[in-house]
Amino acid sequence: MIEFIRAGGWLMIPIILSSVIAMAIIIERFLSLRKGKVIPASDIQRARELAASGKVTDAHLAELDNGSVVGSVLATGLSNRSAPRHVLKESVEEAGRHAVHKLERYLNALGTIAAITPLMGLLGTVLGMITAFSKITQVGVGDPASVAGGISQALFTTAAGIFVAIVAMIFHRYFKGKVDNYVIGMEQEAVKLIELVNQNNAGTPRPAPRSASASPSAASAASKASAAIAAARKKQQAAATGGRS
Repeated sequence: MIEFIRAGGWLMIPIILSSVIAMAIIIERFLSLRKGKVIPASDIQRARELAASGKVTDAHLAELDNGSVVGSVLATGLSNRSAPRHVLKESVEEAGRHAVHKLERYLNALGTIAAITPLMGLLGTVLGMITAFSKITQVGVGDPASVAGGISQALFTTAAGIFVAIVAMIFHRYFKGKVDNYVIGMEQEAVKLIELVNQNNAGTPRPAPRSASASPSAASAASKASAAIAAARKKQQAAATGGRS
């Protein structure tokens, strides 16, 4: 292994460093993108029960928010359960965007490694060929051993760069597909929660407006006003009659 690194030259150092970073990202994403941490059935069922009961406290929301990724999205919906439908939907969509960003963490770095390691290998190939041709100009073509060093450097760096790129690209595509599946599942659960919250809000009884006939105080006030108007009219008529006489 040490001889392999030495034969590849100094460009093997960034290639090996990229492979170490890629491996760390792969392990971290395997642990973070487990179904039990992203979209567990227990958190989904808990959110549905809270939405159906209507008895949601800050402790329930905090527990659901800290439980999983989908729990944070559903907790946002429950915290805005009394808002209109469009406001509730917008808040859930915003929380979903934050959740997707969390799920795609480090994937851009993994994709970058998959893209640049073949280029580093190609650079090693070019440098190795330059070294080989410089040896040819110095000693001629009669000494193959002097040319072999540059050619071996070109081949080793190319092989190492392509190998790291293949592994990084495979896992990048795998994690992207996994994130897409999780996003679809979270969208479906969010839509179900919104419908459940709306049904619960629609079923909540609201006090009916009281009519004027149903209020005795309003009726008595109206009768007093009518009597006062009638008395005022009689006084006006009496005053007019007295003035004529």
